[in-house]
Amino acid sequence: MALPEWVPEVKAFTREMMATHQAPGFAVAVARDGEEVYAEGFGEREIGTGTAVTPDTIFGVASVTKSFTALAIMQLAEAGKLAVDDPVTRYLPEFRTPDPAAARAITLHHFLSHTAGLPPLPSRFFAFARSMEGDPAAGSKPDWSADHAPIETYADLMAYLAEGGYRLLGPPGAQFSYCNEGFALLGAIIERVSEQPYEAYVQTHILDPAGMTRSTYDVATLRTFPDVITFHASREREGQREIYAAPNWLYSSVWSPAGGLNSTVRDLLRYLEIYRTGGMVGNERLLSAAGVARMTTPHAPRSSPNSSYGYGLGVIPDYHGRKLIKHGGGRKGIAAEVIAVPEIGFTGAAIANLAGVPVATVTLAALNRTLGLPVDAKIEEYADARCPPARLPMYTGTYRAGEGQKIVVTAEEGGLVYAYEGKRHVARPVGEDAFVLTTETGETYTRFLMADRMPALAVTMGSRIIPREEKP
Repeated sequence: MALPEWVPEVKAFTREMMATHQAPGFAVAVARDGEEVYAEGFGEREIGTGTAVTPDTIFGVASVTKSFTALAIMQLAEAGKLAVDDPVTRYLPEFRTPDPAAARAITLHHFLSHTAGLPPLPSRFFAFARSMEGDPAAGSKPDWSADHAPIETYADLMAYLAEGGYRLLGPPGAQFSYCNEGFALLGAIIERVSEQPYEAYVQTHILDPAGMTRSTYDVATLRTFPDVITFHASREREGQREIYAAPNWLYSSVWSPAGGLNSTVRDLLRYLEIYRTGGMVGNERLLSAAGVARMTTPHAPRSSPNSSYGYGLGVIPDYHGRKLIKHGGGRKGIAAEVIAVPEIGFTGAAIANLAGVPVATVTLAALNRTLGLPVDAKIEEYADARCPPARLPMYTGTYRAGEGQKIVVTAEEGGLVYAYEGKRHVARPVGEDAFVLTTETGETYTRFLMADRMPALAVTMGSRIIPREEKP
């Protein structure tokens, strides 16, 4: 099959993106109507070694995993073993939150759509604690979070959530805030109703029938494969950003349902057939068309105006007249993105071996050129708006959350400045209580959640609701 005419432009776009963000290695693959039309690796599996990345190189995919967990839940629902509108406590009776009534009201639907009301918590630092030991690139919990023993089982995670020390964002279903803990506990539900370990269930019911032969959750199995990336991280050296190999592979069985899969761009194309075809991969039916439709229905509006969330998948209802299904993933050494536009038979996947690389721009570039759009057309465009200066003091303050987010908002020279991750960003007003920041990786939409004539209660950023810091 001849390469699409857009390939040279997208390759040039990719190389420029990699150079700008110092990505050591990168892979991309695109298919039309189930046939691969472009797949290529760029750069190195490990910096300075000359080990070339290929379309069959295995990377971590982080939160792209969530759609696999959601698919498993939908399969079990179709098998009559659970219902997504059931309360979580029907399957996990020990599940608790600081609000007992809210805990009883949280359903599988709320976990699947990130609408349970749990705030960003430091759980993942304790879940990865064993594999993070002695790894300076792995990060650490925020200093405002109390220490805790490692979280090594689903029971440990539920005990941690029951301990409290946090406030729910609101009643279940009221608002969207990205929540890894909910997807981790969906894994516990999968285990209980299927009577299989989570990873084994996904292997036998998704990976194997989809022909994903180079995909695994298991780190020991991963080490038996050839052509596997090394994680990388960045640091400042004499005022310059330096990229270095950080090979420790973070692992947590508790976190597997939220982000533990390792895969290749070609395997991900096979998986995306489920969403292109309405449940089929080749001759194998993995889910009914109705089940796929429910997964890809916009159940909850996300923080940015034109984006919603289905079950383990982001949904853009109208991108130049087409419905776009996507999800990203990122943590130490991982930046991943998958995309599907069933109306035109388009699927794509991209992965890098360095966190923070805007890999989604490459899959979108290929889609843009397929649609006849400029290669750098964006999903979201934000028009300037006016913010009355008298309203600025309502936004100022410190906002922080347990995953490590800390944002200090100040009013300066008639506008807002956000300080976070050691940098200052001048905010551009784009709507009522809404501002956009221009960062190294693109534009970030934020919106303040307001109470009547009161200071903002929280700010949304990166799909999370970051609460205002409570004064002692």
